[in-house]
Amino acid sequence: MWSECHADPVDGYGESTYGDAIADVYDDWYQGRFDIDVAVEFLAELAGGGRALELGVGTGRVALPLAECGVEVVGIDASEQMVAKLRKKTGGDRIPIVMGDFADVAVDGLFRLIYIPFTTLFALPSQAEQMRCMDNVAVHLQPDGFFAFDAFVPDLTRFHSNQAVSVPDIRVDSVVLDVSRHDPIEQRIDSCHVLFTSAGVRLFPVATRYAWPAELDAMAMTAGLHLVNRWADYDRTPFTASSVRHVSVYAK
Repeated sequence: MWSECHADPVDGYGESTYGDAIADVYDDWYQGRFDIDVAVEFLAELAGGGRALELGVGTGRVALPLAECGVEVVGIDASEQMVAKLRKKTGGDRIPIVMGDFADVAVDGLFRLIYIPFTTLFALPSQAEQMRCMDNVAVHLQPDGFFAFDAFVPDLTRFHSNQAVSVPDIRVDSVVLDVSRHDPIEQRIDSCHVLFTSAGVRLFPVATRYAWPAELDAMAMTAGLHLVNRWADYDRTPFTASSVRHVSVYAK
């Protein structure tokens, strides 16, 4: 069994690997795990009638309802399969999408709000890439703009010998396993959702590089951003030492 404290990333994993693999089941799997209405209300308030940019727009689960609220939304994503799902939805053809690595923030103009939902910031594979993203975010923020994202608070107790296996879903006709390998030096978790059905086995790899809230604040400061608020959720539940997630808002 793998028990080293450091290991190389999974071979062949790239910026679009996760999205391209999971696009056809993504909305079904994650429906109900996140209160989209509350998140959209929160983000619309921050946008304040200005333009918003979503990094890692995916299938548009946040971008589309936010646009329906009257916010002008632009998206960036590396996965053609995820964006294809967005385009098939009502209103999906009206959201401008830039294809590419969202750390580049390769868009024109300034935004009142730049946001990253669903822990997608941790999809960037290193601290350097996460800092580069924040630097580019700061360049594209209006002077009165906000940078907001949600993320999990790392829980390293779930790993045994830097590995973990869980069973998030069991049904009559399918089983889902989550298998993970943890590199505590690089703060990296290489995982795979494994779906077993009568039709066979499907693999959905996902790699994350986690960061602690205080580390995120320090990275933001190097980009000229400061923490405005931190909540445990989009409903503004206070963030405490026992919180498992956070919604953090930064400004210039």
